[in-house]
Amino acid sequence: MLPYAAYLRVYEPLVAFAPAERVSWSAYSETTDRPRRASALHAEHGEAVRRLLGVPPTPAPAQESPNAYLRRVEEVLYVCPWQSRLRSWLAFSRFRGATPPKLMERFFPPAVAERTADDFDRFKRGTDSAALRTHIRGSTWHVPTSWFVPFDGNERWLVIDGGEGQGGTTTTRNLIYVTSMAHARRRSARALQVIKRQVGDASVTAEVEDVARWLEEFHPHSLVELDYGGIVNLMDDETLQADESVAELTAALTGLEKGEEELAFAMYQRVILRWRSIQLLESAN
Repeated sequence: MLPYAAYLRVYEPLVAFAPAERVSWSAYSETTDRPRRASALHAEHGEAVRRLLGVPPTPAPAQESPNAYLRRVEEVLYVCPWQSRLRSWLAFSRFRGATPPKLMERFFPPAVAERTADDFDRFKRGTDSAALRTHIRGSTWHVPTSWFVPFDGNERWLVIDGGEGQGGTTTTRNLIYVTSMAHARRRSARALQVIKRQVGDASVTAEVEDVARWLEEFHPHSLVELDYGGIVNLMDDETLQADESVAELTAALTGLEKGEEELAFAMYQRVILRWRSIQLLESAN
């Protein structure tokens, strides 16, 4: 069973990487033993579980992951590096900052926590800010509303019973949206304008701005993907088929633009209530 987490990913074209990385990722795409799309999430999860079940547990891998998610469109290779070590460091820093020291000791021995923090500090001192950019964002127990903004309802790719997925791999239940970076940025900019003008909610604005700024950090010809990941295991087939959160949020924004407040409120409430009911499962016994 995968963790109940969804993922927002950016795939950059090969030309966006440094020359040495281009050679490495190009060779990686031709290897036969790399994790394929259908099993990549399981492979990522397995690595993390093995680290945390060790004695003592290891919050972050010693080396950066050599793996990546790949897409090939019209002979162009797009790469989304896993960045397991960087993402683990960032997650550990957030967790440590939000956890009382006494409780933290129940998860990691103090020496392990200090060593992990020191390793991350050394990495940050020895690199520029671009090296701290992650191609993958994760969210447990729900999909943040701001993640729906970059996409269109017609970009929805739903698999219920399994079948042939992209790249010829056999897939399981999943719900994915994929769009171009140009579309993602344009939709995010439009949403920000509408929200600032018609809503004025600072928290909603900040969430959309955060996604928009993150997208600006990547190559303009990248691809953006929303993957429901393990979240689909919290939804039965009927619920998953009925989930049109992207289209509903788009309708809400269009309603605000046209002054149709009742329509906008109804569509927005459908999205909020759907995901609130799913997120509440985190505290269910």
